[in-house]
Amino acid sequence: MIIKSAKYVISSPDYTKCPKPDRPEYAFIGRSNVGKSSLINMLVDNHKLAKTSGTPGKTQLINHFEIETALAAASGKAVQWYLVDLPGYGFAKVSQNARNRWEQMIENYLRKRENLMNVFVLIDSRHEPQKIDLEFVNQLGKWQIPFCLAFTKADKESQKIVSKNVKDFLDTMRKTWQFLPQHFVTSAVKKQGRDKMHQFIEECNQEFDTRS
Repeated sequence: MIIKSAKYVISSPDYTKCPKPDRPEYAFIGRSNVGKSSLINMLVDNHKLAKTSGTPGKTQLINHFEIETALAAASGKAVQWYLVDLPGYGFAKVSQNARNRWEQMIENYLRKRENLMNVFVLIDSRHEPQKIDLEFVNQLGKWQIPFCLAFTKADKESQKIVSKNVKDFLDTMRKTWQFLPQHFVTSAVKKQGRDKMHQFIEECNQEFDTRS
């Protein structure tokens, strides 16, 4: 996959205000301060696209970015798709009312956005399995929403610790899940996981074309 362009489109307070669902879409969500913006920017090769912040809870709306890519194959056909940056969950210092509003906004988007191909749930690979992350993926399972796991910040800890934390998270899921979702181990600094995530998105884009 070759990134030809990546640009911000719109921030929406509700899924009904999102752009027309005429192309494949991929949402990114995770606990506050999981490194979401850095991962998005690494994936689309634009370090200024999603705004990174040291303040958890900075993202408060459904943020759409239009990405244009070309297949690495000789055809070079351009494909347009949406990347969506969703508000984080967890430790953001916001009022309960604001948090309830975000949760409802996110649930409506995830359950009703018809062109949503996949949700990338970001998990901080430096930590042991966190209850809030497990609860969120279990909720996606109940809603029957397709998702993958992207373990972030793999460069911030030793490979041994990262591998153990990833294994422990998957083993915890295995207790209640018959089939585990696909997962990626990533580092925005080292661009780890980028090619594999690109390949996955490319395959989903082709699936979307087949459906259309």
